[in-house]
Amino acid sequence: MYQKIALAIAFSPRMEALIAEAKRLTEIFESDLVLIHVGLKTTELEDKLAEILLKQGLEINSVNTIWKEGKPTKMILQACEEEKVDLLMLGALKKEGILTYYLGSVARKVIRKSKCSVLTLIDPMIPPTKFSKVVINGTQLEVTPKVIAQGLKFCQAEGAAQVHILNEIKLYGLQMATAGEGSEDEVSSTRRKLVQEEIRYVQEILDGLDQTGLKINIKVTAGKWAVELVRYCETISADLLIMGDEHGYTFIDRLFPHDLEEILSELPCNLLIIK
Repeated sequence: MYQKIALAIAFSPRMEALIAEAKRLTEIFESDLVLIHVGLKTTELEDKLAEILLKQGLEINSVNTIWKEGKPTKMILQACEEEKVDLLMLGALKKEGILTYYLGSVARKVIRKSKCSVLTLIDPMIPPTKFSKVVINGTQLEVTPKVIAQGLKFCQAEGAAQVHILNEIKLYGLQMATAGEGSEDEVSSTRRKLVQEEIRYVQEILDGLDQTGLKINIKVTAGKWAVELVRYCETISADLLIMGDEHGYTFIDRLFPHDLEEILSELPCNLLIIK
């Protein structure tokens, strides 16, 4: 699925944990590992990196380390293109004093402009643990069939215990469908039909995919897109949220607010953006 995985590193206290997480995924997907550092290359930093790689059971010669100087966003994206990276891993930062996470401006730009998929980790650990509860955004968008297909492959490789596909009834559609003077029973009936349509949409996608070893739950909600995704991930204590690239939205979708920024500023869990 991923032939080459890259990890953007800074020489921070969490670097070793991020490397441990990257190593775990390269072993699962049998991928090559590329490390990308934007900053001055010094003997001291090279020695520090070599020490960490050795602690994590990685040979320095088996890891391709790219050192670049310049604007971080541009250099990270350039390295990924030059190395033909399939998956780029980033670390998210924790807001000081409160239990939420956010992505800095560099990471946001990388996520939006990257041509490869991006995995953001909010709490890398040593030893790393697998993603056991995964939420996939199943909202009807052009990119959704690809997101679900790639998401299921990722979950199978990972051995995820639970996979939740969260779909939404768009509020404007629900409001239009119930705008008349129908009775309460008629409104409830209309809502049930809309829910059934959303479930059918996801099920038709799933019918054409390999679901071996996966326990899949389809959930339909009505509400603000980002809020409902975050809330559901928090409710089930999800390990990973899988979404599609925003560039997959159709023109009509762009007319309505998609609060990706809200998710990026308050990550409920680790985040995988499928490109």
